[in-house]
Amino acid sequence: MDRTIRYQIQKEDAGIRVEQFLRRRFYSRQNLAQLKKEGATWRNSQACPLKETLSCGDILEVYIREDSCSENIPAAAIPLSIVYEDEDILVVNKPAGLPMHPSRDNFYYSLANAAMYYYRNSGRFVFRCTNRLDRDTSGLTVIAKHPVSASVLGSMVKSKGDGSRPVMEREYLAIACGAVTPADDTICAPLARKENALSLHAFHPMAAPERSIERCVDFEHGERAVTHYRVLETKNGYSLLSLLLETGRTHQIRVHMAYLGYPLAGDYLYHPACRVAAIRTYPAAQLQIQESPKNPVSTRISTQISSVTVPMELTGISRQALHAYRLAFPHPMTGKRLEFTAPLPEDMQKFGFSRLLSTPHQSAEHVPLW
Repeated sequence: MDRTIRYQIQKEDAGIRVEQFLRRRFYSRQNLAQLKKEGATWRNSQACPLKETLSCGDILEVYIREDSCSENIPAAAIPLSIVYEDEDILVVNKPAGLPMHPSRDNFYYSLANAAMYYYRNSGRFVFRCTNRLDRDTSGLTVIAKHPVSASVLGSMVKSKGDGSRPVMEREYLAIACGAVTPADDTICAPLARKENALSLHAFHPMAAPERSIERCVDFEHGERAVTHYRVLETKNGYSLLSLLLETGRTHQIRVHMAYLGYPLAGDYLYHPACRVAAIRTYPAAQLQIQESPKNPVSTRISTQISSVTVPMELTGISRQALHAYRLAFPHPMTGKRLEFTAPLPEDMQKFGFSRLLSTPHQSAEHVPLW
């Protein structure tokens, strides 16, 4: 999508080059190279190079042009639960069971397919999701609408929290099996792909055997992974947890809680009883996509998708009980702090915990962080 961003140069930025000014706002080297190639920076209505020096009161305009499109992602009329949208980002409350991207076995049912349909009239749209969620994890995720917002948001997710870059706060709510102790702790356990890891083929005969998905704690070869958790409530043999991610490794919360001995309810990979039940059932789900004159894009009548289902009598839920509850981050272009929450979905509310924040919330502080 095309976007024009306008900055008024303040006293503290006077005397620096355009490139330095944009770097302070976390434009990536790739962003700057593209702007330089396209001559997309203008100072006081005149085209200017990135090496030009800025003065107090200058108006700097940056023209972001999107020539590419996610042509290999078909549009499908899948509902989007939109929490927030502006010219730079889209915040969505993703339901459980919806993958982030299409795959060989599931080409028409994903968040990417839904976004392509939502922006089908925009001309050009590239699907760029910043904080990826597992298929069966519900909750908030951010889609960047152009390359610059994608780069800035991506740097927030990867930030080490040392103050050099802004950080995206990602809080999850999870239901773990057992009374988790201690009630407040930090898990520092590196994660790696598990040798002889279980693949999706074990759960679904249509899935490719080589698609290994399982992770494990590996202090010798694993990548740094840090999770902060706090027990909100314990009831009927389960614990409701609030978890903050310091890093964002694949399956991080699921593996860390299983490592502590408190696997998430319904987790078909890391809860032993759910794992055995899921392998035995080999379930498959059918997605119906009806074509209509107003929706010529969705032409498939049905498509088979991989779906792992755990009998609910095992843990009270048929998928891992994990929900991306809160996101807080500075806006990638303005620096204003944004915060969003999404209530627990119905299947997690059925556990009957009383400390549930059921009202969606969004806020924006009008003080820029840069």
